[in-house]
Amino acid sequence: MKFMRNTAMALALSTAMLAMPVMADSGEIAAAVEADYDAYLDDLFVHFHQNPELSFLETKTAARMAAELRDAGLEVTENVGGTGVVGMLRNGDGPLILLRADMDGLPVEEKSGLDYASKAKQVGQDGEEYSVMHACGHDVHITSMVGTARLLASMKDQWSGTLMFVVQPAEERVGGAKAMMEDGLYERFGKPDYAVAFHVASVIPTGTVSASEGIQYSSADSVDIMVPGIGAHGASPHAGRDPVYIGSQIVTALQSIISREVMPLSPAVITVGAFHSGTKHNIISDRADLQLTVRSNDERVREQLLSTIERVAVNIGKAHGLPDDMPVQVTVTEGTPATYNDPELARRLNGVMRETFGEEATPAFRQQGMGAEDFAFFVAEDTGVPGYYFAVGGTPQEAFDAAANGGPAVPSHHSPLFKIAPRESVTVGTRAMIAAVLDLAPSE
Repeated sequence: MKFMRNTAMALALSTAMLAMPVMADSGEIAAAVEADYDAYLDDLFVHFHQNPELSFLETKTAARMAAELRDAGLEVTENVGGTGVVGMLRNGDGPLILLRADMDGLPVEEKSGLDYASKAKQVGQDGEEYSVMHACGHDVHITSMVGTARLLASMKDQWSGTLMFVVQPAEERVGGAKAMMEDGLYERFGKPDYAVAFHVASVIPTGTVSASEGIQYSSADSVDIMVPGIGAHGASPHAGRDPVYIGSQIVTALQSIISREVMPLSPAVITVGAFHSGTKHNIISDRADLQLTVRSNDERVREQLLSTIERVAVNIGKAHGLPDDMPVQVTVTEGTPATYNDPELARRLNGVMRETFGEEATPAFRQQGMGAEDFAFFVAEDTGVPGYYFAVGGTPQEAFDAAANGGPAVPSHHSPLFKIAPRESVTVGTRAMIAAVLDLAPSE
């Protein structure tokens, strides 16, 4: 990747690009996006990649995004729902369209081997210091948002209406969208006629765009289980109640919910991501803490999972002799419902994507796992806002071919090895967002 180090040259090129008239022709728009990537967005992506920030602590990222959107000519409001940023681009009569990008990184030490890999560290909300990286591609999303804003601001003769650019915090904790909504996002800036967003995906090839006409992503809930114990000497387990053993029984029993209580045709996942207890070899602790992620594809199963987890955990504690005044405690700390695309809107915009990128580049969407997205809060049924969320390929086909022939596996999201092809991801994401706007808000 070529990095532009001459700031004056970058500014001059970007200013010239913005002054260019852009026609609503996919080839000319593609060329304009590519030019902006070379002149400006390349460096911006590297900046974001090297400077990730944890959920709800994205102060520097938010400030940079606010500055970028202001430079593009938007009216910007900061500190919405915490560190969230809203930029409004008004252009006459027409629909109000929400365009969203999430901006938080993850507490992961980057081991991708990239020459621009993150070396950032940050103290989290819990007071602990973490290595931080963009292990889920949010640097792509915010870079693309800047490119989308810059291009659409330069081609106001091609569309009509108002665009609401939402820079959202804390997607990784599925709390940022909810926080922005609770801070009056729609009351303060207007209820959108449409909401659009995308996620770069390492599991599909670059150059492709894919969206469901129904469910796009699963629900997700973070569940904490606190297992109390009665401390004792490790040589005298009969004198206490061992929370590690009780917690281990809970971990095993939770999988019986999936195999024996949820209907086999209903997707569901319970993963114990953390288990903490004790301080020394020969001490039976007085507490164990488990952290779970729980996934499903509909609200009925979601409610069943959460209630059954509590039933199983509490009663295993009782079965192992915990007194009534020391119950196992189960708490749902964060959660988001499943993300559904509005079927009519998805059919319409999937057609736009086929026209823009071609049939082969717009395969039918297929869930590759049970990833989740808090974009669901912007398009929840009670909002009445139709939403369209699509995936953009992030890994070159050559990497998949190499993996199939015994080469290294393509790293998953949240892996310390995670990496995507930034140019291909940013430019395709930007072109797709622009295509959506031009279709939904045509010029009068």
